[in-house]
Amino acid sequence: MHLHASYSKSGFGTMASKVSHWMGHPVGFFVALGIVLIWMTTGPLFHFSDTWQLVINTGTTIVTFLMVFLIQNTQNRESRAVQVKLDELIRSVRGAHNALLDLEELTDDELLAIREQYILLAQKAREDFSQGKKDTGTADVPGVSGNPSSRSARSG
Repeated sequence: MHLHASYSKSGFGTMASKVSHWMGHPVGFFVALGIVLIWMTTGPLFHFSDTWQLVINTGTTIVTFLMVFLIQNTQNRESRAVQVKLDELIRSVRGAHNALLDLEELTDDELLAIREQYILLAQKAREDFSQGKKDTGTADVPGVSGNPSSRSARSG
């Protein structure tokens, strides 16, 4: 795999990133606040009518509905990027378990089983620490390393 410093996103991805950025920026908040304040001040002009209320309700519903998709697109992309970075750290650290590289692909039951092993490891480390022993190291984690049920073997 060849990594490039430059990359391209889809048109939708680019637009989603820009909109998410501006909506999360103070300017976006103040624009939205301004719209609400304008709407509120026009209430007496329209006698607080049902149509006046419907305008803000419809507008906010549409904006919220569309923002869900834009934010989800941005969140998905950021999650994938973080996952790749974590995978690279696991891959490059001596003693790390390569079997953990694709945890996001496991079932909930498989994740819970592995998590339980790490909980036990943490409990043991706390016990050792409370007895003045070191709580550092690379202890084997059953089901993750040195075990036939591991999903991949450590290489390199």
